[in-house]
Amino acid sequence: MSMRPSDETGVERVLVVSAHPDDVDFGAAGSVATWTDAGIHVAYCLVTDGDAGGSDNTITRARMAEIRRAEQTTAAAEVGVHELHFLGYPDGRVTASLDLRRDISRVIRKVRPDRVCVQSPERRWDRIYASHPDHLASGEAALAAVYPDARNEFAHPELLAEGYEPWTAREVYVIGHPQADVFVDVTAQIDRKIAALLAHESQHADPARTEELVRVWSEVTAQAAGLPEGRRAEAFLRVDTA
Repeated sequence: MSMRPSDETGVERVLVVSAHPDDVDFGAAGSVATWTDAGIHVAYCLVTDGDAGGSDNTITRARMAEIRRAEQTTAAAEVGVHELHFLGYPDGRVTASLDLRRDISRVIRKVRPDRVCVQSPERRWDRIYASHPDHLASGEAALAAVYPDARNEFAHPELLAEGYEPWTAREVYVIGHPQADVFVDVTAQIDRKIAALLAHESQHADPARTEELVRVWSEVTAQAAGLPEGRRAEAFLRVDTA
């Protein structure tokens, strides 16, 4: 499938929904930096606090959650994001429940984004590590929140009672999908993407290796997008949800 440049015409607000702290930075931080530099408001919705992450068994999981929230807040600031919504679901036990759909719908109605970026709900057999069950469930719940929940006044009526009016996001960008059809040239932002990733200090036993992998992956994506050698890119599958 051929790819075309991402079209930001009329895009004023973007919401990125991800399962764990650092997911957005691996998948989309370069694009986020590009968008915020262009004056687009970007907000994050983190389904879990990543309390099951890391390898330090000398601290409590509650403490790990605090660390990861702080790391994600720092990482977000690296790419111009200062609005973060933490839902606090248990890491490793996420399901695409009605409760999660409601909670993501609430954030959509708060943020009122033109574009919502989500993780893919489809399992990748060629890259199984990209198909963490939390990613799949968060992607499915986020898509259901975009359509039909957030736009339907009769879905989750408690949201109306809380004062959150229905909102229709006009498009979804699925992060890292194998049939990606839009790309963002992030060459100018690759160092900020890496800085955001390395802000998650509790998760990187070998930061240099992480940086090397990100540079290679982004160059491979740029080549797939038809960009010249030396360029970097992130890619998405665009879904029209208007």
